[in-house]
Amino acid sequence: MSTKKIAVLTSGGDAPGMNAAVRAVVRTAISFGMEIYGIRHGYNGLLTGEVEKMGLRSVSNIIQRGGTSLLSARSPEYNTPEGVKKAADKCRELGIDGVVVIGGDGSFRGARDLTGAGIPCIGVPGTIDNDISSTDFTIGYDTAMNTAMEMIDRVRETSESHDRCSVVEVMGRHCGDIALNTGIAVGAISTLVPEVPFDFEKDVVDRIKEAQATGKQHFIVVVAEGVGGVNEICKKIEAATGIESRATVLGHVQRGGSPTVRDRVIASRMGYHAVELLRDGKSNRVVAMKGEDIVDYDINEALAMPRVFDEKLYQISMDLSR
Repeated sequence: MSTKKIAVLTSGGDAPGMNAAVRAVVRTAISFGMEIYGIRHGYNGLLTGEVEKMGLRSVSNIIQRGGTSLLSARSPEYNTPEGVKKAADKCRELGIDGVVVIGGDGSFRGARDLTGAGIPCIGVPGTIDNDISSTDFTIGYDTAMNTAMEMIDRVRETSESHDRCSVVEVMGRHCGDIALNTGIAVGAISTLVPEVPFDFEKDVVDRIKEAQATGKQHFIVVVAEGVGGVNEICKKIEAATGIESRATVLGHVQRGGSPTVRDRVIASRMGYHAVELLRDGKSNRVVAMKGEDIVDYDINEALAMPRVFDEKLYQISMDLSR
């Protein structure tokens, strides 16, 4: 039996493109003849009943906006068996028989638990870190990289003006994808990521000294958040090379801003596919991108997938940055 009434929520950290995904879910559901409801403040809003019916105009003029129009929040209560049961009971009370959950791995675990309590769920990957193993791209990742690149390009102009070394921290606690790709894009002399152990003398100091010998006077070092210690790295670089060094932490600026074309299109395709799955009676699935194709996996299978770091791309970054 086809799902007739579904809901959508965003959970975890916000990411540019989440609004495009919400828009796609709402308009796809309406085009399929379903009723669609928006849940505000994530799982917490489901527990408290922050649920409202949505129409075509509910999602007008949000595709270009960063953040999430449905808002997000943590919910310690939901992370208990009693909380999950309460959420499922609330769905049954409202007549909701399917939920699209936009977020990261933690959000997917919540979707799995809600499915286990009898409410079919589909997960859509939305996080700037690109740290969901089952998908090549997450919603928000492309925008975050472009934001980081633009900010570092601006920092570089100051570094060049003063013959400095700028050590820039980008987001990515357990995943160095933003740092790796941004490092290549800005021509960083060195890129440090949590996936690859590094020798500070060999991978940072020696590379700077070798470049100095060929006439280079200013430098960019990109550091993933999971590596951290940018202020200490600056002190070590200055002590070892004599080059004035400054730290910049880009922080949450990477989460904001208008999403790129790629993020808007990926989000729209993923949102559409999520509703198709619910329409077809599927549940406990995660939507993903493999190459340029939209696919889906069982949530448990997706959560168990090992993350594969692109070692070839890392080698390219090292060979080009000289």
